Amino acid sequence: MPIYKIDERVIHWFRRVADPLARLGLFIVYFWFGALKVFGASPATPLVQSLFEHTISFMQFETFIVLFGLFEMLIGVLFIFKGYERIVMPLLLLHMITTAMPLFVIPEATWSGFLVPTLEGQYIVKNIMLIAAATGIAAHLHPLHKREG
Repeated sequence: MPIYKIDERVIHWFRRVADPLARLGLFIVYFWFGALKVFGASPATPLVQSLFEHTISFMQFETFIVLFGLFEMLIGVLFIFKGYERIVMPLLLLHMITTAMPLFVIPEATWSGFLVPTLEGQYIVKNIMLIAAATGIAAHLHPLHKREG
């Protein structure tokens, strides 16, 4: 088989599986990491608690971490099902804003030097990949049509 035919088949396969794989990956990361927060097993809890102490004072941290975990799990579930993209994308944006906050609010926990993230900082910076996957999903939406009348 000529190389260009193999190339065409591989590209076609990637096009066919890209959306489902992105959705599955986002589901796994969001649902799993959210569940860890809900069940009190998240290694991110100290970082979340530090940010919480710098920003939120109207509820108990124990309540917040469970609600935040449930929020993450909801985002994961919404990515699995087509048709919920316009709901999940603003939720993802809100989540990305809150999860990026430690880079600026508690830099001592997220940076060990100029452009040198700590392990916690790397955990946050990798979210760029989640944004990229979500953007790829949203890029295939059909625009809403204007209603006449």
